[in-house]
Amino acid sequence: NRRINVLKSENMKKIAFIVLVLGVILSFMSCSANRKVVRIDSNEVVDLSGRWNDTDSRLVSSNMIQDLLSGRWILNYESAHGGKLPVVVVGTVQNKSHEHIDAETFIKDIEKAILDHGSVRLVQAGAKREELRAEREDQNKGYVSLETAKKWGRELGADFMLQGTINSIVDTYKKNKVVSYQINLELTDLETSEIVWMGDKKIKKTVSDRF
Repeated sequence: NRRINVLKSENMKKIAFIVLVLGVILSFMSCSANRKVVRIDSNEVVDLSGRWNDTDSRLVSSNMIQDLLSGRWILNYESAHGGKLPVVVVGTVQNKSHEHIDAETFIKDIEKAILDHGSVRLVQAGAKREELRAEREDQNKGYVSLETAKKWGRELGADFMLQGTINSIVDTYKKNKVVSYQINLELTDLETSEIVWMGDKKIKKTVSDRF
């Protein structure tokens, strides 16, 4: 009888475990069934987590590039080079903040803002520049006609490089949090290493969990 009782107890535990697992699965299925997805305008401001997002990247890049391209360094360069537009390359933007930020997306927003302004010329940097050079090398191996093969030594040499950092400070108390971001950009003359422009932009967000 004691052995039968032990077996019954073990069977009851197994049944209880199976019921629990099924309950969890049904709960997940119920949550998925109630999920609703709505398309919104890509320019609409949406803050769910309070972390850095696409709106921050777009607004910061637009604001800082407006400041960059209104600086005296452009006039100084043009007057010293017969009115020629300066050539800029965007270097690295280091993420030193407390969270993961896709720096490449921010760099693309910066490059787009520079192109939209139209007061300087922009050249490719990094991996994309290497890909262009690899394609040019292939063209000069006899795979394409000599008339259409792009020649070496005709790249635009950049006059200035834009670089920057993204930093953050987090202040928390109970269920409240204040996140401050500071973005710094600086433009350097590639020939002389002289810094010709510096800019910064600050963003502050409050995040509260209230139930």
